Amino acid sequence: MKRLFFAFVLLPAASWLHAGGLPDWFLPLRDAIYEQQLQASEVAPLFRATKAKAEEALSGAQEFIILSRCEYMMGRAFQFEEQKKEAGMHYAEGIRYAEKALELGESAEAWAILADNISQNCAVRPVSYALANGLNVEKYAKNALALNSRNAAAQYMIAARWVFAPAPFHNHKKGIAMMEAILTGGDMDRDDRFNVHLAIGYAYIQQKEYANARLWLLKSLEVYPTNKYARRLLEQN
Repeated sequence: MKRLFFAFVLLPAASWLHAGGLPDWFLPLRDAIYEQQLQASEVAPLFRATKAKAEEALSGAQEFIILSRCEYMMGRAFQFEEQKKEAGMHYAEGIRYAEKALELGESAEAWAILADNISQNCAVRPVSYALANGLNVEKYAKNALALNSRNAAAQYMIAARWVFAPAPFHNHKKGIAMMEAILTGGDMDRDDRFNVHLAIGYAYIQQKEYANARLWLLKSLEVYPTNKYARRLLEQN
């Protein structure tokens, strides 16, 4: 049961918002992952080019945060194709970069992307990893919120446990309320909006409130119209 809890608590994944806005040159990589039209092998050149740009354009903690985010995105591409070993390698690198950023100074962005990478690594690693690291996801998300209470990614990670955890750990009504609060109380980017709308739709499906579910799933598809997971949920309900 614990394995299931850690594996599902934060899927789909949260996103990360840099306090000053994501660099324009990072957005194509992020959007490619959420659009889900490219295979992992096709994402790889974009991933390498974005990493190279980060190393060229940034320095210090901000460089490590973006590099961590790049690794996270590549991990998601492999995870969607159920290539767990490859995904785990990228999440591990993402964790390493986030930790290097934190060594240079705490920030909400560094804590949030560390939590993001750990949350997904729990889904692709053995049970022992999830048991040893799963509880750190909420802990690190709270660290992020202590530094920036409007960090939408951190808010999402804390709310997501109530939406995606299996019984008896979920509380869909509470999860919906917490997700809706992010819409007004969080600094949201495009992927944050997608994730929150999708999570609310998923929670309504679990409550068999299909009309409400459809409304929110359609909202998520307004953000990323080609996302396969959102389209699948809409078609099935």
